[in-house]
Amino acid sequence: MSEISGVPDCTPSFPGIDSMGSGCRVDPTVTVMRFNQRPEVICLAQEVSLYANTRLVVGDVLADPVVGIRVGDRTIVNVGCYLSGEGGLDIGEDVLIGPHAKLLSAGHAIDEGDAIIARNRITRARIVVEDGAWIGAGAIVLEGVRIGRGAVVAAGALVRHDVPDGMVAAGMPARLIRVRRSGQFSEPASNHERRPGFWHWFKAKLMRA
Repeated sequence: MSEISGVPDCTPSFPGIDSMGSGCRVDPTVTVMRFNQRPEVICLAQEVSLYANTRLVVGDVLADPVVGIRVGDRTIVNVGCYLSGEGGLDIGEDVLIGPHAKLLSAGHAIDEGDAIIARNRITRARIVVEDGAWIGAGAIVLEGVRIGRGAVVAAGALVRHDVPDGMVAAGMPARLIRVRRSGQFSEPASNHERRPGFWHWFKAKLMRA
């Protein structure tokens, strides 16, 4: 048992996880859903922590080459999270994922084929969470989204679009609400190009806050 109550013990391996670096902590209640065999589908780097009742889902690992989950050094996944690698899920180093967050890299087509949704094709698009990001409790990140380096997704947010480096996103659906006040991040060039007046207004608003 861990010396600290509620913290998973270190373990060198875990059923369903293909590779684990040193110092990983995986709670015994973590579950892995996968079918068929293919090497290096679920990979944890060093000192990754997966807390109680986390669910890792890759489904049929032969369905698409993108299927897989990779988690970087020192990342912490808190209790009750759902991590889908069905469309690919790459999580960087030093990421914090709050309790009951859901990262969903696959879904179902709704505007084509059969009237029964379950019979339509599965849609897949990789989710990327860059180093040092924080995804708050109960947040939902949908397929194809990139969460930038040091970005913050507020608790309960529903993220359908990319969150640039150092930005804070909140709401349902999530909107960019401000830049982190760390002095290490600048405005995202892509948004500036699309909405040239937005960042002048946004900076002025921050100055008045």
